[in-house]
Amino acid sequence: MFTPVHTSLGALLLFSGSFGLLVHNGRVFGISSMLRSGLVRPDITDENVAVLAGLLSSPWLVWLFVPSLLPAYPDAVESWTSVVSTLGLGFLVGWGTKNGAGCTSGHMLCGISRLSARSLLATGIFFTTALLTATYAPVLTGSQIIPICREGPCYHISLPTIFELSVMTTSAVLAILANFAIGPQKLLLSRLPTSRSAFAYLAGVQFGLGLLFTGMADPAKVIRFFAFLTDLSAFDPSLALVLVFGVGPSLYWYLATEPGKANAEGKVDAPTLADSWSLPNRTLADVDWRFVAGAVAFGLGWGLSGVCPGPAIVRSVLQPAWGVVWMAGYAVGSRL
Repeated sequence: MFTPVHTSLGALLLFSGSFGLLVHNGRVFGISSMLRSGLVRPDITDENVAVLAGLLSSPWLVWLFVPSLLPAYPDAVESWTSVVSTLGLGFLVGWGTKNGAGCTSGHMLCGISRLSARSLLATGIFFTTALLTATYAPVLTGSQIIPICREGPCYHISLPTIFELSVMTTSAVLAILANFAIGPQKLLLSRLPTSRSAFAYLAGVQFGLGLLFTGMADPAKVIRFFAFLTDLSAFDPSLALVLVFGVGPSLYWYLATEPGKANAEGKVDAPTLADSWSLPNRTLADVDWRFVAGAVAFGLGWGLSGVCPGPAIVRSVLQPAWGVVWMAGYAVGSRL
């Protein structure tokens, strides 16, 4: 169902976590690269560990305080067919995000808000591929990909309870206040590795809560967003609000503060908690066939399953058996 309140408040948490990591730690919130580091590379940093730990903690916090906001996942890996399918989808996403240099977090949420032409191209490719896959794959496979809503048309509005609203609103307000409290004039944390790791964990928690509140952690809700070409009754427009309240504020603050750019005196101000910036510097000139093929592969995996790396981490906490199989496929794909 269309959840404008849930999604808007969750998107503010996505903004808070991703933009906070940028301005305070000087890093882009690229979940696919962090996950790839954890699974297949030995050079994982303390900050990567902290972000991933925060993502893994978020489902437990929701389960503890407001379990009604946890997604209801379908049964997973109950047969060899589902095991092979889950492995294959994890492989597609792993290979795609490695060669396409990012996913919905790094390219769509962070890249577009930084006005990266390369991220805009990648987002256009994988989003279009996912849309066409969800729309036309049933013609080839004979199986329905986009699930219907049993309570009526998926575009009907569903509002949170008073308790759910209070929890989500409190989470969003506290997250944004925490970001503004860590500033040059009222620094709660110092420029130390432990401080950067502490904020990285907080950013991971914020982002994980945002995924759960928006519905991006629910694959059925994600895939229903692609239904507008074929079946409006199955169309859930909720995720459009992620662009409005997730990307929009990040774009505004990026244009207002221009992090990582030289000021009028030719100096570059350092991030709040780091000594220097660690930002992607590749441009459209660096786009090659592997980049395009990677974005297409990720779009295929995303369109078939509604799962990308961030939601996969959250789901692995709630469905460990599914997580082991999907992550195995992702790790193999990320090595190639």
